[in-house]
Amino acid sequence: MTDVPVDNTASARTSAPEGLTDAEEEELRSELAKVEEEIGTLRQVLAAKERHCGELKRKLGLTTFDGLKQNLSKSWHDVQGSNAYLSASSTLEDWNEKLTQSEAYKKTQETLSQAGQKTSAALSNVGSVISRKLGDMRNSTTFKSFEDRVGTIKSKVVGGRENSTDPQSPTGSGDKPPQDNAPF
Repeated sequence: MTDVPVDNTASARTSAPEGLTDAEEEELRSELAKVEEEIGTLRQVLAAKERHCGELKRKLGLTTFDGLKQNLSKSWHDVQGSNAYLSASSTLEDWNEKLTQSEAYKKTQETLSQAGQKTSAALSNVGSVISRKLGDMRNSTTFKSFEDRVGTIKSKVVGGRENSTDPQSPTGSGDKPPQDNAPF
């Protein structure tokens, strides 16, 4: 809010409103000037109080977010207590009750439940089949050959470290590097 200065010279040139004497008009103008001065003073005091309030909040570690959260919480509480909210809530509860008791809802719920159970069983079967096929593949001669080749390459790469002090390293044992039978 900004102060809007009153131009006393311009207003003095206008004629007095009907029914007011010059003395009454002068008294009203004087009172108006005092009130405007008080308003300006109050604005200055309010600004100083707001600065002081901000400093206190900062010293206490209170943030703008905390104030906003508190205001929203209070506003939501007020909304929940309002007649409009209570009326709408009651209406929605009535609609929900009527809907869930309808035959169409019950049939739809039953159908969706059965579909969910069948889907779950189908996915379980697919998982079992995939698991079995991966097990079969791992036991196949092609996969064993691939696994052996990867193990050989690994041993050649790891075996190239001559100055290793790691007791788990293949060269630290002095023997042939152990085969890692992990698939990957």
